[in-house]
Amino acid sequence: MEAKGEGVVVFEDRFPWMVEKLGAEGFMKELGNGFRLLMDEERGVITFESLKKRSAVVLGLHEEMGDEEIREMLREGDLDGDGCLNEMEFCVLMFRLSPALMDGSFRWLAQAVLNKL
Repeated sequence: MEAKGEGVVVFEDRFPWMVEKLGAEGFMKELGNGFRLLMDEERGVITFESLKKRSAVVLGLHEEMGDEEIREMLREGDLDGDGCLNEMEFCVLMFRLSPALMDGSFRWLAQAVLNKL
């Protein structure tokens, strides 16, 4: 990810490369590690405050994310409506941010369904 003026964050999709190099299990472990780096240690979830505090360093941004960008990321990933991201929500959001992984997920799901038939 990298910040580009005017509060726009550009995401460089390196996830397909990571899956290729680490394998699916290794990639999921790395996503879990990323979650733990961003989470509020006391609550065990990613909060507005923990994301604001750690996003620039952990996500490799040249500058901090703005408050509205952080709120939008939390809104987009928050599936249970608690205003935070648990590990599962974080992993789902990361997959959704990667068009190549989403395409691969649909292919893998279709293949799994066909194999069951």
